[in-house]
Amino acid sequence: MSQARSRLLDTATGLFYAEGLHAVGVDRVIAEAQVTRATLYRHFPSKDDLIVAYLTGIDEAIRARLDAGRSRDAHPDELIRDVAQFIADELQRPGFRGCAFLNAAAEYPDPAHPVHRAVVEHREWFLATLTELFSGIGKIDPEPAARHFVMLRDGAMAAGCLTDPKPVGETFLRGVEGLLTYRSRENAGH
Repeated sequence: MSQARSRLLDTATGLFYAEGLHAVGVDRVIAEAQVTRATLYRHFPSKDDLIVAYLTGIDEAIRARLDAGRSRDAHPDELIRDVAQFIADELQRPGFRGCAFLNAAAEYPDPAHPVHRAVVEHREWFLATLTELFSGIGKIDPEPAARHFVMLRDGAMAAGCLTDPKPVGETFLRGVEGLLTYRSRENAGH
């Protein structure tokens, strides 16, 4: 990645997350990244392309974090707990404004729009990954458990930027433990 592209993407990432996608114009990104308009459009033919690149960067970071857990051969329930703890920690990060994907979906509700499609692709991958992890712990109903996890996460992301994030994170982690415990009790009877 060229230095100018990296600077553009880093600048856009900070601005888009902090202020919103529609609120930040390309002129602001250009000025703060200290590049020319031609440089921006050489790397990102449109603002939508820049927004999709911003979301793709977040998606790739989340995937890399999960891959790191898999590479150390962590048990699926440990990976589920790691993902949950990362989310709970993220709620308390300074400047936390909720989920970048949910925020983007709210600003781009048209299912055909490339930004909305990027959100849906990430969420489909996330659900499929959690379904796979819940399958790996012997869960009889891994897809509903994964959907439950995603719903808990979505609620924590929304509540975490509206109120004190510490108890929100604690409640989220208790909910995830409940999903794992339910699986244990369910299998104990078989």
